Amino acid sequence: MITASQVKELREKTGAGMMDCKKVLTETDGDMEKAMELLRERGITKAAKKSSRIAAEGLVDAYISEDGKIGAVAEVNAETDFVAQNAEFQQFVKDVVKQVAVNNPKDVEELLAQQFIAEPDKTVQEALINKIATIGENMTIRRFARFETTDGIVAKYIHGEGKIGVLVEMKNADNELAKDICMQIAASKPEFLTREDVPQERVEKEMEILKAQAMNEGKPEAIAEKMVQGRIGKFYSDICLVDQEFVKNMDIKVSQLLKEKGATVVRFARLEKGEGIEKREENFAEEVAKQLK
Repeated sequence: MITASQVKELREKTGAGMMDCKKVLTETDGDMEKAMELLRERGITKAAKKSSRIAAEGLVDAYISEDGKIGAVAEVNAETDFVAQNAEFQQFVKDVVKQVAVNNPKDVEELLAQQFIAEPDKTVQEALINKIATIGENMTIRRFARFETTDGIVAKYIHGEGKIGVLVEMKNADNELAKDICMQIAASKPEFLTREDVPQERVEKEMEILKAQAMNEGKPEAIAEKMVQGRIGKFYSDICLVDQEFVKNMDIKVSQLLKEKGATVVRFARLEKGEGIEKREENFAEEVAKQLK
């Protein structure tokens, strides 16, 4: 039996109508993944990603060493947006991201166990607990990325006062080009660097969906196959950095820009505050009523 919560979840993820969501969930015996694919095949939704609603608060910040050879980006979450404007919290995030760059922890667990460079008498975990006590909100160090190069540069870009942070490693690039690439990544949200980086099963699944869409439009199978080849390029341009149109000049692709400059992108990381975390919805009227009782 399909529950109301399943219908609600599918509706929030795809933007499709309630009845359409209920119908595909019934047809797929409640399988959320298959239901989303079915909606896409029927053209009811074009949602290509199944990320949850973004609602967590906090900050993303980045750090680059003076020589431009080491960089880090980190996300620290908090309960409300107010804490992101707190100077003590902002400084803590800056210290955490510098800690990542300098001490190179392999994961968050190792980071928390390290001696904190900003307060050497404490571990990062102890410093975090102190901040929770003094600021009065629960906080977590969620994730980070760190790049180090010997023959290139590492660059950063922070957008929206800590909403999005980008880190990129490049070769044969100057600071201006590196900043442009960072801004491209922030704006266009690529998942991969090149087509070769996309898992084959992801490509095959997309081609299945595109074929089903074409056949649902009434096209014969042979024509549908050709349409898939034409449409798969749009898929790559959505998720691959080098296939995207350059945001500062939509007449060229990022790959063309890099070729003209003789530069290459080695790797990149893009962290968006609260990405994939669903915030608990508050009903303040109910909360007040509970307290009165």
